[in-house]
Amino acid sequence: MCDTIVAVGAATFDGSVILAKNSDREPNEAQLLYRVPAARFAKGETLRCTFLTIPQARITQEVLISRPFWMWGCEIGVNASGVAIGNEAVFTREPYAKTGLTGMDLMRLALERTSTAQDALVLITDLIAEHGQGGNCGYQHKLFYHNSFIIADKTSAWVLETAGRHWVAKKVRTIGSISNGITIEEDFDLSSKGLEDYARGKGYLKPHENFSFRRAFSDTLITYFSQCKIRQSRTHEMLAAHEGAITPARMMGFLRDHGADPLQRPPHKTSMGTVCMHASFGPLRASQSTSSMVAHLRKDVPVYWATGTSGPCTSTFVPYYLAGRDIAYLDSECGKTFSNRVLWWRHELLHRQALSRYSAWHRELAPHRDTLEAEFISKEGPSYKKHRKATAAGKNALMKFSKECFDKANVAREIWTARLANSGVDRGIPLRYRYFWSSQGRKAAIPL
Repeated sequence: MCDTIVAVGAATFDGSVILAKNSDREPNEAQLLYRVPAARFAKGETLRCTFLTIPQARITQEVLISRPFWMWGCEIGVNASGVAIGNEAVFTREPYAKTGLTGMDLMRLALERTSTAQDALVLITDLIAEHGQGGNCGYQHKLFYHNSFIIADKTSAWVLETAGRHWVAKKVRTIGSISNGITIEEDFDLSSKGLEDYARGKGYLKPHENFSFRRAFSDTLITYFSQCKIRQSRTHEMLAAHEGAITPARMMGFLRDHGADPLQRPPHKTSMGTVCMHASFGPLRASQSTSSMVAHLRKDVPVYWATGTSGPCTSTFVPYYLAGRDIAYLDSECGKTFSNRVLWWRHELLHRQALSRYSAWHRELAPHRDTLEAEFISKEGPSYKKHRKATAAGKNALMKFSKECFDKANVAREIWTARLANSGVDRGIPLRYRYFWSSQGRKAAIPL
C-alpha cells in the first residue's frame, strides 16, 4: 500500500513539477536507496527482472532508485533526464498472473530507458501488452495486484492506471493524487485499444451504463479494505489547500501526515487510512511506510529529497543529485536481517524505539530533525543557484553538499537514537501491538 502525489506548474511555488511518494511495504522488508550508472549493452543481451527475462536495451540511463532488497524493480525512482515515477498496487476484476513484469520492474525499466514522462507511459503500456504484469509482489506474505503510476518530468505529469493488459491515462493539470484504488472514470486522455468493448463483453458494465474505467475494472472489496479512498482524499485535500505554494518541504509534511494532531494519532493508533502508515497486528495493518522520496524536477538541476529509511515521521530527507558521479556513501547491498553498516537497518534502531516512545520523539526530538532538515533546504537553494551550470566543478560542489547533509543526518540519528533509549515508554500501548513489534525485531535480529 502506497501513496503518490504530484503538483505541476502553477500549483508549485516556482512553476516546477514536484512528485512525492511513500512506499508502503512489510515492516522487515528493507529498502535500498542507491544509484545505478548509465550503461551500454551489446545487441542481443538479455535482462533478468524480478521474475522474467526480457531483451536488454542497448543504452540505459543513470537512475536513483529505492527498491525492496529482494527485487530488481523499484518502488520510486528518478533518472538523469528528470523523469520521476511512483507506483501503487491496485486491485481489479482482471485475473492476476503468477509471473510477468511487476509494477516495480515496469517503473525501473521506464526510468532506465526513457527521457520524458509520455515516453515512459508508452514504454510501460507497450511492455504490459508484450509481457504482461504479474508475479507475487509480497515479501513474507503473498500479494498479487495490478498497478497505477504517476509519471512526471520537468514539464508534465500523467496518471496511468492498469487492469491486467488494459489501461487508461490522464494528464495532470495542476495536482494529482493516487493510492491503492483506481480513480479514473470516463475522463481519460489515452487508453488501450478496444477497452470499452472488452469491458462490455466481460459484463463489467450494465448494458446502458456509461463507460467508467473505475466502475468497470475495480475490485471494490479489496479496494475498500485497503482504505485507499481515505488516504487519497487526505492527500488531495492537503495538495488543494496549498495549491500555488507547494514546495518540497510541504510535500515532506504531507508524507508524514498522521492527521490534524499527530499526538492524537501515535503509531499504535494509526490505520491503513493514514498517509504515514505504521504496521501492527492483524491482516489489515500489514504494511507501513518503508521509504520516501520528494523529487523537485527543476528544469536545469533537479534535486531528489529521499529518506532511504522507514517511517517518514521519524526520518530525515536528504538531498541527492544525479550528476554522472558515484554516490559512494549510499549502500550497494542490503539483506533481510539487521546490519549496522546499512542505512535502512541503522535507522530501525531509532524508528522502532519511536513507535513506543512517540510522545518523547514528537515533543523532544522531532523538532531537532525539523531544524536540521530546514537547514538542508535553506542551504540547498543557494548551493543550487551557485553551481547550477553543468560544469565539472559545479557538479562536484553539489555532490559535496549532498554528502555533507548525509553525514550530518547520520550523526544526528545516532544522537537521537541514544536519547530516545533513555525515554519512558508511552502508556496505553496495547499488548498485542508490543508483541507484534517484538516479534518483528526477533525475526530481523534487531539488537533492541
